[in-house]
Amino acid sequence: MHTFRVSRRRLALTLFAVFAIVTVFGVRLVDIQLVQADELTKQAQDRQVRTVTTYGTRGNIVDSNGVVLADSVDRFDITASPKSASPDGYDHRNADGTKTHVSLADAISRIAQVTGAAPQTLYSALTAKPDSDFAYLVKGVKLDVFNKVKALKIPWVYSEPHPARTYPNGAVAGNLVGFVGTDGPQAGTELKQNACLAGTNGSSSYETSADGVRLPGSTVVTKAAKDGGTITLTIDSNLQWFAQQTLAQQAQATGAQWGTAMIVRVSDGHIMAAADYPSVDPNDRNSVSPDSLGARSFTSPYEPGSIMKPATVAGLVDKGLVTASTPVVVPSRFTDGLPKGSYIKDAFAHPTEHWTVAGVIMNSSNIGIAELTKLESEKDRYANLRAFGLGSKTAADFLGEDPGDLIPPDKVDSITTVTQQFGQGMTATSAQIASLYQTLGNDGLRLPLTLIDSCTAADGTVTHPTSGTPTRAVSASAAQEVRQMMETVTTMGSLRNIINIPGYRIASKSGTAQVADANGRYGSDYIVSVAGLVPADRPQYAVIVTLAKPATIKTSAAAAPAYATLMKQVIKTYRITPSTTPAPNVPVVW
Repeated sequence: MHTFRVSRRRLALTLFAVFAIVTVFGVRLVDIQLVQADELTKQAQDRQVRTVTTYGTRGNIVDSNGVVLADSVDRFDITASPKSASPDGYDHRNADGTKTHVSLADAISRIAQVTGAAPQTLYSALTAKPDSDFAYLVKGVKLDVFNKVKALKIPWVYSEPHPARTYPNGAVAGNLVGFVGTDGPQAGTELKQNACLAGTNGSSSYETSADGVRLPGSTVVTKAAKDGGTITLTIDSNLQWFAQQTLAQQAQATGAQWGTAMIVRVSDGHIMAAADYPSVDPNDRNSVSPDSLGARSFTSPYEPGSIMKPATVAGLVDKGLVTASTPVVVPSRFTDGLPKGSYIKDAFAHPTEHWTVAGVIMNSSNIGIAELTKLESEKDRYANLRAFGLGSKTAADFLGEDPGDLIPPDKVDSITTVTQQFGQGMTATSAQIASLYQTLGNDGLRLPLTLIDSCTAADGTVTHPTSGTPTRAVSASAAQEVRQMMETVTTMGSLRNIINIPGYRIASKSGTAQVADANGRYGSDYIVSVAGLVPADRPQYAVIVTLAKPATIKTSAAAAPAYATLMKQVIKTYRITPSTTPAPNVPVVW
């Protein structure tokens, strides 16, 4: 009986306990669902999923040897949740398990100390929208700074990775590479080849607690980022650096306003160097004026002057109208077919001369070329220069490339139709002239000028740009004969002591072109050039150096030292063997 009463008592107690527990849970459920519903809803909202951008890395730009000219590095934006940054501060857990209270002011001070940001700037960012869940504190910090901020373990401070562009070789090929600004790619290859280089951004999301702390394991990738491809240029960065240094030194020595230097491989039209002065360092774009940010080799046409003459003569030789030894009577002035009072003269005064066609090239006679133009029609003269690519953009298709100006027969006047044949009254870029000399070196076959070798996508797929088809400008025999005439410039011309390189046959041509003033009249400024091929008997490389408006020397002698230096460097870099046969004895007088 006693046992029964004990059992009933225990059962009652158990039922009472169960009832009490159910009652507590019921009350708690009512409290949660009704009394605290708004507050708990707010807390749940505070734990909203935060979505952040994940960045696809922009592809590199490299030279022909894989040397990196532009790449992307990790940078971090330090962000915060202002509404989680309590004015009362927070408790920081120390390594030994103890806690240290950190006030808001102390937290701001610590961030400022490791980032270099002004405390007031940080405070303003946190208090401008105090109910916001997001604010930028510091943008674009490097990895070491990011790690220092992370080590502070401030619960309401976050970070977002943000790739930034850097140019490890500075100004080397800076005018070609271009740069990326805050609004994206803005110049050069960076902009022109953005379709290959650009990555595709993705996104990920994560949850935060009510006090703004990121919840571990809550990150979900909602869209995968995709990296950009790598652009490989044809240039050799070492040769590019040397060309830039050589060009800058000579431009500064002569007081030139700007200059260009190009080296092109004859066998395939690949640009091995395209130097500009001034050169821009993409890491410091304010180091040069805005008009020097592009590549003048492609974008700044000028009247090239006498370096055009080999193309004119090649066309005449190709048609069988002249040979190197054809006699030409060269008077002191040329007036045939020109308006009354107009005439063409040479750079130096002379009586009537008896030069061969080779002599006209060697002496760089405008009058001699003018006499030769009488042998063919305006239409044929124009077509010949067009065949060499003049009046059209090159196949390199550089950003902002200019086609130059070659006036067609139906629009040209009686003076310009003649002067165009020796590089006045028309314009061309250094790239076009380099292509012209590549054509002469390649036995009259003009190959597409190439700067972009390939785009390698992130998955390894390699594509090569469509660059056009080869064009026959003149016959192989005509190109070879003109090269022999050009050798006389190197061995017998006024610059022979500067540009002649013992052991090597080099075909050269100089140019000194007057610059037209704003009123269209020619003034006292000149653009001077020297262009040529090495070796003349089996050309491998074309070289051209141009200086604009030199102050100390206003003839092609200003460009000759840089031309000779680059020729020697090309010979050294590519181990060009000396010529085994002497230059032919081409008569220059009759």
